Amino acid sequence: MSDEQLPLSFSDTAASRVKILISEEENPDLKLRVYITGGGCSGFQYGFTFDEKVNEGDTTIVKQGVTLVVDPMSLQYLIGGVVDYTEGLEGSRFFVNNPNATTTCGCGASFSV
Repeated sequence: MSDEQLPLSFSDTAASRVKILISEEENPDLKLRVYITGGGCSGFQYGFTFDEKVNEGDTTIVKQGVTLVVDPMSLQYLIGGVVDYTEGLEGSRFFVNNPNATTTCGCGASFSV
C-alpha cells in the first residue's frame, strides 16, 4: 500500500528509532504495537509496546524494515493519525499526532474523541 492508502502513518523518525531499539534488543521479530486504552485525564490514552506477534485482524505498516502493529479496536481511533517519535527537554517518547482527538491532556498521552 502507498502511504495515501494507509489508515495510519508511521514517520521516518519513529521507524528509525524502532529500528535502533530492536537492534539493541537483538530480536528481529519485535514489532512496535500502538494501542488505545480507557483512562488518562482525557478519557483514552495511547500505549506503545514491543510485541513479537501479529494477531488476526491487526493492521501492519512496514517502514525501513520495521513493523508497526495496530489492533482493530484501537485503529478506529487512530485513522488519519501519525505515529511519531520526539526527543526534547521533556525526554524522548513515541507519540500519536491524532486528528480525531477533540481534546488532549498537557502531556499528550491521553485524548478524547
